Amino acid sequence: MALDERARACLLTSRHKLEEIMKPAYLMDHMISDEAITVEEEDMITNQVNLFTREQAAALVDLLLKKDNYSFRSFYNALLKEEYDELANLLKEDLPLTQFTSSSQCPVQTLLSEGGVPPRPEAFVPRPKEENEIREKLYKLQKQPGWVTVFGMAGSGKSVLASEAVRHKELIEECFPEGIHWLSIGRLDKPDLLAKIQTLCFRLEQNLDSQQFHRPPSTLDEAKERLRFLMIRKYTRTLLILDDVWDSTVLKAVDIHCRILLTTRNRSLADVVNGSKHEVEVNSGLDEDKALEILSQLSKIEMYRLPEEALSIVKKCQGSPLAVSMIGSLLRENPDRWGYYLRQLEKKQFRRIRKSSSYNYEALDQAIAAGIEDLSDDYRDLYNLLTVLHKDVKVTAKMMSVLWGQDQVDTEDTLSEFVNRAMLFVDSQSQPNVFYLHDLQLDFLLEQNKNQLKSLHKKMVERYVHRYRDRPLTSRDEESLYWIRYLAYHMANANLFQELHSLLFSLDWISVKGQIMGPAHLINDYLEYGSILDKENNEMCSEFQEFLSLSGHYLEQRPFPDIVQLALSQPHTSEVYRQARLLAQERAKDGNVDSLSRLVIHPHQGSLYACFSNDGTKIASCGATKNLKVFKSTSGEKLSEFELRDEVVCCAFSPDDSLLAVCSSGRTIQVWNVHQVKLLRTFQEEHKEQINHCVFTNTTRRLLLATCSNDHMGNAKLWNLNKPTCQNTIFGHFEPVNHCCFSPDDSYVSTSSNDGTVKLFETTSGNIWKSIDVRGMFKDPDNDDEVAVRCSSWTADGKRILCAARNAALMFDVETSDLLLEIRPSFLSTVLHCDVCPTSNLLAMALSNYAVELWDIEENAKKADCSGHLSWVERVQFSRDGSQMLSCSDDETIRLWETKKLHMTSAVFLKRNTDVLFNDDNIFVSAPDHCNRLQVRNGRTGDTFLQSEKKPSRIRCTCLRKDLSVVALGQEDGTVQVLPVPSGKPLATLWGHTKTVLHCQFTHNGQTLITSSEDCTIRVWNLPSGECKVLQGHKEQVRCFALLSPSSNDSRLLSWSFDGTVKVWNTESGQKLQDIDAHGGAILSCHVSPDGRLFATSSADRTAKLWHCEAWQCTFTLTGHQECVRSCRFSWDSECLATGDDNGEIRLWNVNDGSLLRICSREVKDSMDSFHGGWVTDLHFSPDNSLLVSAGGYIKWWDVKDGVALQTFYPKGNALRKIHVSSDFSTFVTVDSIGILYVLGEGCLDL
Repeated sequence: MALDERARACLLTSRHKLEEIMKPAYLMDHMISDEAITVEEEDMITNQVNLFTREQAAALVDLLLKKDNYSFRSFYNALLKEEYDELANLLKEDLPLTQFTSSSQCPVQTLLSEGGVPPRPEAFVPRPKEENEIREKLYKLQKQPGWVTVFGMAGSGKSVLASEAVRHKELIEECFPEGIHWLSIGRLDKPDLLAKIQTLCFRLEQNLDSQQFHRPPSTLDEAKERLRFLMIRKYTRTLLILDDVWDSTVLKAVDIHCRILLTTRNRSLADVVNGSKHEVEVNSGLDEDKALEILSQLSKIEMYRLPEEALSIVKKCQGSPLAVSMIGSLLRENPDRWGYYLRQLEKKQFRRIRKSSSYNYEALDQAIAAGIEDLSDDYRDLYNLLTVLHKDVKVTAKMMSVLWGQDQVDTEDTLSEFVNRAMLFVDSQSQPNVFYLHDLQLDFLLEQNKNQLKSLHKKMVERYVHRYRDRPLTSRDEESLYWIRYLAYHMANANLFQELHSLLFSLDWISVKGQIMGPAHLINDYLEYGSILDKENNEMCSEFQEFLSLSGHYLEQRPFPDIVQLALSQPHTSEVYRQARLLAQERAKDGNVDSLSRLVIHPHQGSLYACFSNDGTKIASCGATKNLKVFKSTSGEKLSEFELRDEVVCCAFSPDDSLLAVCSSGRTIQVWNVHQVKLLRTFQEEHKEQINHCVFTNTTRRLLLATCSNDHMGNAKLWNLNKPTCQNTIFGHFEPVNHCCFSPDDSYVSTSSNDGTVKLFETTSGNIWKSIDVRGMFKDPDNDDEVAVRCSSWTADGKRILCAARNAALMFDVETSDLLLEIRPSFLSTVLHCDVCPTSNLLAMALSNYAVELWDIEENAKKADCSGHLSWVERVQFSRDGSQMLSCSDDETIRLWETKKLHMTSAVFLKRNTDVLFNDDNIFVSAPDHCNRLQVRNGRTGDTFLQSEKKPSRIRCTCLRKDLSVVALGQEDGTVQVLPVPSGKPLATLWGHTKTVLHCQFTHNGQTLITSSEDCTIRVWNLPSGECKVLQGHKEQVRCFALLSPSSNDSRLLSWSFDGTVKVWNTESGQKLQDIDAHGGAILSCHVSPDGRLFATSSADRTAKLWHCEAWQCTFTLTGHQECVRSCRFSWDSECLATGDDNGEIRLWNVNDGSLLRICSREVKDSMDSFHGGWVTDLHFSPDNSLLVSAGGYIKWWDVKDGVALQTFYPKGNALRKIHVSSDFSTFVTVDSIGILYVLGEGCLDL
């Protein structure tokens, strides 16, 4: 479809401005993502056009003129994303319609229904004056965002007018072509408001192709940011309608620079928000003609035939649409009662009821009372039970059947009767239909039944107890959701305080409500009913609140965590822990709480091999030692030990667990009786090379043992235990075979080889049946690099087979050999082994990043990460019943996992890009973890203060603000985020850097964030204002920078780069003050002396230099290092400089004359050919300058005077990047290469 003429004309008139300002390269990236232009078209612009940006911009405009409306809108959105707001505004008024251009393409009613706009009521009378006035105000939102407030008394018909005003084709096409979305608000607390916005975001995201948002926002701040993104970037011409708003908090949550219409009783409600504002006042009543028309419609009597009482009834109703509707509905059922209902309205008995109310609708009270009086006794009792419903709640017929104790069919009849009488309303657009009271009706019931409220709520709780006494409340249907949300409300109002106490202080309830509604509603319950709970047990209330505050973010994770395991991390004196322990002991009958989630066994030295017995009660393991051990799987207790002559390579249980096959490094195969620990048979060395794997058939019907080896021919064999030699040698592979496995029915045996294939052989004959080319599934089949297939595993139905090769697990159809599924684990780890669960769709993958991942092969979705190993995980295996899984690793441990709790046994591994804040006796550590989430932890207790959601781009740096209120992070894609502690939901996302952000730091006042990047720039972000200054000048990446002075009055910044230069900047003005060509190689570190006189640089050119901070001249060049000088640090008295190099050598220098004071003692080099186990990456002096700590392959403490090493700490991993030291030199914090956090104190040092 061609570009609209208006859009074309807009492009032509705006092209001069566009070509002058825009840089097309970044814009085209977004447009390619939208598939608005092709890569070839981008190449045409960038490669075949003169490289001047303006000429490229002209070529892009020419291309757009040949495109369609979609491309125009993509270009407009790209301008917004790249912050060309001025240019976007030039195009905004002439944006073409892409969703629909006529009512035949998208009927108005369809669009309104999809947005949740309610239909017209049964008795509808148009009010053109008010409707047109609202439309007139809405047209003012066509060109700019803003607010239209429709205000008036309760019951004046504001909602009907709002919905009717937007039921207008021209208005939608001209102003809101991207949709209209309706939210019924009412009196909401924050959790319910969050749920409303979550629903809206989900509705909007469903219409997008992007999968950017994988979970709902979990806080109001996050929801506001999500909605802001959607409304500004994706739905720029959408109207949001907020119906019946009571509280300005709602408006603040959606104050996101979009188009909003709201209905309210409070005219000044919108004063708290920004943007243009327009008002429409709705008269408090209908005029007589309109009211008579409603009476006519409902009573089914033509207007000219209405009796004379009709006019009097209208006058007594005082124009209230609700009162007129209720009386009209009553007259439809009782057409001879006009005089009776008039007399009811003339009564004044309800004037006193509303004395304290803000409404003055005596007639409405009389109409409601008349309706109730007209009901039969049974119906009247049922209607009065509606008093206990929470305001603004809509309920299903199924829910009402529980409340009323009726059959559902009878309930539906009762509800229909109330709806026909206008005593209840139905939302017929919901499926199933939901019913609700107007809030004025509910107010009336509350006043009428105020003396019975306690008993009515108690009856509600009794209904719940009766309903759920034999089954748990776990489903997500409307009935269950009501009880989960409002059961505590009913208990509190029934004065059932002990029951409320038992409910809210129950881990089972926390698990149910947290899983279905999230942590916000749980925490709100403790706030709302805190005064009641405190009376019962103040200490217990505090313990549960603290538990939810610290662990609430875990309740947002999927799979949902095990509440018991979370609670077991609480102090052992708390009620939370006591309950968790009792529940844990109920689960684990042996009372071992730790065995619930994992069992860790250290059976041998060296690499391990382990396998389950078929009944899952035992684990056999072997390692570098010449023995095999059998352990109890529930406790790790050793049951037996088998002594052998050679190192054991692998082992396997027979199907009945009576036999154990053991293969040794001497290429022999032995079969032992498990119970008697007795050797039954030995098969001699028929394999010529090492045996890699052995496995029995799955049944004893025809018991065979399969083995495979590194032989180049005849590398798989089948053994009959009743024969002295191999029964069958399998030929087909000409490279080593790593693994063999029988099909579930034992008809076939699969072999996995270094030749890149999986071959299937007939068990009876040993003949080849299928060969699956795994190597050909990778993108470089012609590459000579080996594609070794490490293992294979059959699905339970025997129709599919999975294998592990390189960094993927591949699933094939056994019959056709077609590739069905390719699973690639996180962070491109090598898949070392895999196993399919015999009883479910789960696949376990053992990875080279020390973790196990659990995937659902039907959903192609990862279900859990299982971390805890400290080295490569070589093997995984499910138990036969699928309830357990074991993993064995080069870290010399076997870990046992219960599949339903895998996510709870996951240890967290931190990355080395850390920041540490020492605050009195507390230590706060900020670092990304192995799942690319940002963690903020208490370094002393290990408690987690913040765990962010998983970031789409790798986190490369982080920093904490001194007050610990926020933390910042920089990512590989160039984005910077600022997160509040502890919620972790982004306060701001800062775009600007085009490459990896390498370093970030808050200034002294905490209001400014400074970042540096691989894009050679430094950015200074003013967080309150959003202003950003870009410091440009470096020609290569800027890995770090430093403020020249600790004074908040000094705005100078020192930066250094791989380009060999040091630059000095004024961060307030963005001006470059000094440009120093410092080194011939990359500058690797820089440090400013504590007295501010000097700064030092160290470089890959093997030198360090001292510089004067006033003259900006080099005072001394320090030579002598034989490798790159990686680190430097001044002593606290600014008299001494320490430098460390890549050979592990540390030198101490006199800064006054540049002389070498000493070289820290040269010990014998270690296996890494270094004095320090690797590069010296960080150095710190003690406050009295007598001690020095250094980080590298390990941590060393030195005597500065003598240059002698006092103590060495060897971490489990190596390659320490940084060590953080407290100001009193008593605490040292670092993270090693395998993600272990170390917090070392004086108590562990012999200084």
